[in-house]
Amino acid sequence: MRRAALALVLLVGCGKSAPPTDDADAAPPWASAGVTATPRPGMAWIPEGEVVSGTPSGEWPRAADAELAGVTMRLGGFHVDLYPHPNEAGAIPTSAVSRDEAQALCAERGKRLCSELELEQACKGPRQERYLWGPSYQKEACGTGVRRVSPNGYNAACKSGYGVFDLVGSVATWTSSPWGRGTEGLVTVRGGGGGPLGEITSRCAWGRGLAPTTKPTDVGVRCCLGPENPAIVELPVTRGTPLRYRPDDTAWQGKVVDALEHVATLTEGPVVAGEPTRDVAAFRVERIWVWHPLGNEELLLGGGCAASVVPKRCGVVVGRAVEDRFSPMAFVSTERWQPTIGEADDARTVLVMGGDVHGAFRKRVSYDWGRIGIGEAERKKKRGKGKSPSFD
Repeated sequence: MRRAALALVLLVGCGKSAPPTDDADAAPPWASAGVTATPRPGMAWIPEGEVVSGTPSGEWPRAADAELAGVTMRLGGFHVDLYPHPNEAGAIPTSAVSRDEAQALCAERGKRLCSELELEQACKGPRQERYLWGPSYQKEACGTGVRRVSPNGYNAACKSGYGVFDLVGSVATWTSSPWGRGTEGLVTVRGGGGGPLGEITSRCAWGRGLAPTTKPTDVGVRCCLGPENPAIVELPVTRGTPLRYRPDDTAWQGKVVDALEHVATLTEGPVVAGEPTRDVAAFRVERIWVWHPLGNEELLLGGGCAASVVPKRCGVVVGRAVEDRFSPMAFVSTERWQPTIGEADDARTVLVMGGDVHGAFRKRVSYDWGRIGIGEAERKKKRGKGKSPSFD
């Protein structure tokens, strides 16, 4: 028994790991190996480790033209202020300063602006959560989704796994990082989460680019300490034609049909996996469109009908090309008419035309940060004498 214990001590002493445990609370593989630093008053220590930057492709919500697709980046350890400047609990966060003014406020205290990846790491915590408080959206945690800035520490639950407060739900933060998303002259701002899109803008991956000389009332300062991490976000942004009809693309027509072998039914809305019903098995794709709702996002629209089903079932299957196969996301019903698709005023929206026993209609189909939104059927309205009916 004593020999076994001695052998274990020698293994650990030589730098080899002890036998694995089943501890459910064990640190994840991207956490630090226990490196510590001298405590700094009013600051949290973020140990050396990896941050999974951005959001993996296919997950929702995601800004494909602004964030990486879940890319692992390694950062050295650093300190970060517990609260936005002036870094005092109960204080109103400083705002309406330029990027240079923000840098000067940090320098006055012997600190520096944080990089955008440092703020993302501080927000995601040791378990790489999507939001400051955890994996799912909770607007009460940080008071997000409204245009209001509370005093520092007002929301006690608005704290990351590293103990950093108000990284969202407060002022956004100037960073030292350029906005490396295909533009020049802009600087990255991280955090915020105000306004109606709180579920989107309060994510740890959220950021935006601003001219460094601007002084927005919703942007403030948070300082870091220690050698700055050189890692930056470099995201090439490719933008294609918003909507393009691809006639006679029999290859992708067949791939859409193949993907339907795992779809349960042609019910409007998100596709549901399962054993195909008769209408799915009879569905044939006759038209393909390519849709670019925003940069770095390409969707395929497969239009067709299940003509052998009574009544006839037609519609559009929306999805992504994943490598060399089709991954369905949603189905838009056009009832009994073979669908046609047209552009709307915004690239994030297309118009899907169909018809039923009452005549023609159209639906607005929108790209909603990685999900597909489907509007109600719009009918043509009658006009005055001698005028043809039309959509508003």
